Amino acid sequence: MAAYGPKALALAGQKADGFILQLADPFLTEWMVKAVRNAAREAGRDPDALTICVAAPAYVTADDSPEALAHARDQCRWFGGMVGNHVADLVSRYGEHSGMVPEELTAYIKDRHGYDYSHHGRADNPDTTFVPDEIVDRFCLLGPAEAHIDKLRHLKDLGVDQFAVYAMHDHREGTIDAYGTDIILALG
Repeated sequence: MAAYGPKALALAGQKADGFILQLADPFLTEWMVKAVRNAAREAGRDPDALTICVAAPAYVTADDSPEALAHARDQCRWFGGMVGNHVADLVSRYGEHSGMVPEELTAYIKDRHGYDYSHHGRADNPDTTFVPDEIVDRFCLLGPAEAHIDKLRHLKDLGVDQFAVYAMHDHREGTIDAYGTDIILALG
C-alpha cells in the first residue's frame, strides 16, 4: 500500500503486506516507516514482516559536476511536482503546521500554484517550477553511481527492502545499465 498521510500510514501498518513510499528522502523514509511499523505493532502484527519499498526517480551521471547534477535535477523535477499534488491534499486535510505531517514534506509546496495533469509524470512538465533543487536532491537519487549506492545503503539501514527506479528522463538506458552493472552488484 502506498501512503503519505497519517491515516493511510496507519492503515498500511494495520492491514497491508507492505508499504510503498514514493520518495527517497532519508528523513521522511525514517518517519514514515516508523509510523507504519508502529501501527502494525499496535494492531498486533509483526512490524518486521512488512516489506518496505521506496520508489523514486534515479538519474546516474558520469560525474558530480554542477552541470551534470543541474541537468539530472531538471530531468527529475517532475517528481517533486507529482508528489506535491499528494502533499497539497495532506496540507488541505491536516494543515501545514499541524504536526501530523512533517514540515520537511509540506514546506516546499508554498509556491505551488495550479497543476496541469496533462504534463503529469513527464520530465518536461512546465508546472514544476515551484520545486526547489533541495527537494529534487532529497526525493530522488542523482549523481554518479557511488552517490546512488550511498543513499540506497542509508535507506536500507532505515528498513527499506526494495527500491523501484523511475526512469522517466533522457538517460533511461544509461541509468538502468549503471544499476545493472554497478549499483545492484555493490549492494549485494
